[in-house]
Amino acid sequence: MSISIRDSIRWLPNPASEPTSTIVLTSPEHRFVDVRILKDINNDDLSGRLDWAFAGISSSETRNGVRHCTWRHVVDGRTRTPEEVVDEGDIFPQDDGRTLETGHMVNPDTGKMTDYEEIWRDLEPEGIPEDTDEQPRARCVVLELKDAEREQRGMVVCLGQHCQGVMRQGDSFAAERWQWINGEWRLKFRVGELWIPGPEHIYADVISSQNKHIMGENMLQKWDVVEMSYA
Repeated sequence: MSISIRDSIRWLPNPASEPTSTIVLTSPEHRFVDVRILKDINNDDLSGRLDWAFAGISSSETRNGVRHCTWRHVVDGRTRTPEEVVDEGDIFPQDDGRTLETGHMVNPDTGKMTDYEEIWRDLEPEGIPEDTDEQPRARCVVLELKDAEREQRGMVVCLGQHCQGVMRQGDSFAAERWQWINGEWRLKFRVGELWIPGPEHIYADVISSQNKHIMGENMLQKWDVVEMSYA
């Protein structure tokens, strides 16, 4: 499991920059939710506008001594056919503990396939304080929504003190980001009108009662608990 923060992206041959707040939460079974929120042009505050959000399953292999990763999308804010998205890159550890990812993908500003470089750093998952003297362990819970009849797909990853979710229903899309701050869960970002279960539902409905499902608004969504583990 990992909490990955992107520090910069470079579309070659342009210089590196970071116009977004990008966080990727990945579970032990390699399910992930990636949410990228545009920053305000005058500071590092979130602008309230979504750059990109998607979820899926990652895999990796070694090619000629280099770790090569593939991220297969099952929900994507930019397309109704996420299985057609090719998302892969090579990973190189850096001396400062961060990682360099290189590859090529469509530059949203130009619409053309472009070589890119991204710098990532990982955060150590931290547990949520509980009514015990023991040091809390970081918990990972993953919810998944699959309903072909209603054209619904969604995924939520709640890892330690971070939680992100995405959902698509037909042409509609929604994304959320939550963070544990000063003893409570706070909604940091939301876009779209679709209902997504947040950490309050995960802790109340899944962890406290060991439920294997969370039913959405009007009972028209059935989110399955597909993973629950500790760091």
